[in-house]
Amino acid sequence: MMRIHIQNPDGDDPFAITRAQWDAAALRHGTAGLSVSFGAVPDDTDILIAPPGVLARMLPLALPQLKLIFLTASGPDRLMPFTWLPPGVALVNNRGVHGRKIGEYVAMALLMLANRMPDYAAQQRAQVWQPHFSPVLRGRHVTIVGTGDLGSGAARQARHFGMVVTGVNTSGQAHADFDRVVTELDAVIPTSEFLVLACPLTEQTRNLLNAERIRLLPPGAGLVNVGRGALLDMAALCDRLDAGTLSGAVCDVFDPEPVASGDRIWTTRNLVVTPHVAADDPTSYNDDSLDIFFTNLAAWRAGVALPNLVDLARGY
Repeated sequence: MMRIHIQNPDGDDPFAITRAQWDAAALRHGTAGLSVSFGAVPDDTDILIAPPGVLARMLPLALPQLKLIFLTASGPDRLMPFTWLPPGVALVNNRGVHGRKIGEYVAMALLMLANRMPDYAAQQRAQVWQPHFSPVLRGRHVTIVGTGDLGSGAARQARHFGMVVTGVNTSGQAHADFDRVVTELDAVIPTSEFLVLACPLTEQTRNLLNAERIRLLPPGAGLVNVGRGALLDMAALCDRLDAGTLSGAVCDVFDPEPVASGDRIWTTRNLVVTPHVAADDPTSYNDDSLDIFFTNLAAWRAGVALPNLVDLARGY
């Protein structure tokens, strides 16, 4: 019998997988012949399900029968480099869970930036009455870095508002959710009224939006980061925001997290901070993740390619 172990976060975590959620997912997929455990990890575990942060604290793994690890997250960056991964063990993520929620968050952020809401929030605290008249989103240009689950979710919402949507990825391959896809970020930054970071963190994307590229953003541009904090030079962004040359920024991810008390991020002009909540819907996250797990389990049992296999060379 195949033995599956679910290692949940400690404490009262809203994304801990329950026995009821597991049983419901197994019933949906008609899966039998599985033994599932919670709590202490059995030595004879075949498949391990865990969030990346929890898994990182379990390393090194001493599970001689381990064959597959399913991450209840899409970004495995905190587990890089993957030298800890036992030979022959497949690493799978839950890519595909986050798009709907991210799309709504980015839509909210774009509307806030377009309508100068960060500025109005500061004016309210200062008791200043100063109107700012802004155009609608239709026809305005947004660049989304990353065309995967996060980026395409954001792109669909942006196109709903009639925006002109450019995607940036490493291949330049066309994508149905984008008006065009390019590989050169520097070529499109100067014409980007809004820039959304929605790509994975790898050694190639670390500090992708550095101080030089931040200077390329046109006056009045808005920035949204739903990828990873280490994708951008936060100090350089804060400099431009404090100088008043950007309309604002909405950031959900930071490096490190949580943001320390007293950090300038908390008081930077027209910067909206949310505590890494953009992608996760507590009412559907675990159910959707388990559906993706069972889809990959079926592929693994059939000996075919795993849809969510992490490319260890690329880091996602």
